[in-house]
Amino acid sequence: MDELSLEYRAALIGAILFLESEPIDEAGLARLSGFSREEVEESLRRLSMEYESEVQGFAPVRSGGGWIFAPKMELWEKLKDHYGKKNEAKLSKAAMETLSIVAYSQPITRAEIEAIRGVSADGMIRYLLSRGLVREMGKKDVPGKPMQYGTTQEFLKYFKLSSIAELPPLSEIEKDRFAKSEGEQG
Repeated sequence: MDELSLEYRAALIGAILFLESEPIDEAGLARLSGFSREEVEESLRRLSMEYESEVQGFAPVRSGGGWIFAPKMELWEKLKDHYGKKNEAKLSKAAMETLSIVAYSQPITRAEIEAIRGVSADGMIRYLLSRGLVREMGKKDVPGKPMQYGTTQEFLKYFKLSSIAELPPLSEIEKDRFAKSEGEQG
């Protein structure tokens, strides 16, 4: 059988997504399935249509730069109070504040984070690095060459985002707060 049916390819891609515990991109799906990238993309479209139209609890979802089977959003809204807490190993208010500063201002140095927060950020940065939510992005080309930080694929997965562009927009007050702090830095 030279040419496999679209239904079969979609079913195989669905099985791979089900078995993978982490998001997997199109290239990874092509490698595991033996299909071309075009066949993988066509299969993902078919699979998405099937799960969108049927009464199913799961659907293929873009997350963390790849694809994964996840609860449908309307169902997740009903379940997240219980399951979200288990899956999210709560971040403290200080950790969330530091993480949001990094997410919206990356790449950003420790001193720039501290200027925005108004308190030391060493402990929070170490904690977020250990959780894999932020990473070192290289040194800033200024005197002292401070390390810059940015978010990771794990950050995208944690917040169920495909890319950093999906972050909600900042309010005008938040934009002013970030702008003032950036201006004070230099």
